[in-house]
Amino acid sequence: MIHNLGSQNSILLEYVAEIRDAEIQKDPLRFRINMERIGGIFAYEISKNLEYTPREVITSLGSAEVPVLSDQPVLATILRAGLPLHNGVLNFFDKAQNAFVSAYRRHHKSGKFDIQIEYTSSPSLENKVLILSDPMLATGASMNLTYKQLLNSGKPKHTHIIAVIASVQGVEYLKRNISENEFTLWVAAIDDELTAQSYIVPGLGDAGDLAYGNKL
Repeated sequence: MIHNLGSQNSILLEYVAEIRDAEIQKDPLRFRINMERIGGIFAYEISKNLEYTPREVITSLGSAEVPVLSDQPVLATILRAGLPLHNGVLNFFDKAQNAFVSAYRRHHKSGKFDIQIEYTSSPSLENKVLILSDPMLATGASMNLTYKQLLNSGKPKHTHIIAVIASVQGVEYLKRNISENEFTLWVAAIDDELTAQSYIVPGLGDAGDLAYGNKL
């Protein structure tokens, strides 16, 4: 299932407009904060789909029965670009365990690239709800390989994948490579094109560079 939160008007679109804006992008702090805000909105929406258990809460005047999460999800992201978005999700699921995967594009002289995964840190994912976030879903290859890498830590009960901006190609790639029963995709926008270097158009550029500075 695909949830495009950008298909209806909400404050989310204000933040998406800002992270796309080439002038506003010149302020890395504002870019990171907007990514965190977007992560929080996704977390709130995903929380509606999780399981809850009634809990008796004692107040100074009596008691109240309040539904609380039956089990905390595990939050995962791809270093480094995913960190601000991940932090926004973590602000809502503050008791959650976390997983991190280092994945990057290794470019070749031919202009092609492959995805390299160098490091993974993850708790057990067995029968857990996994929330995997990365700002951009371009070709879909990085997200797919990261998900497959995380499966070495156990089979999640269900996976929610967050991508702020996705391409049509990236969405179709995930649908071909991950069973539809395994994941739900959450996006704020779906763009139609990819450049020859597999960047989303109009997209926003390199999210990692915009958040943390250019890399060599």
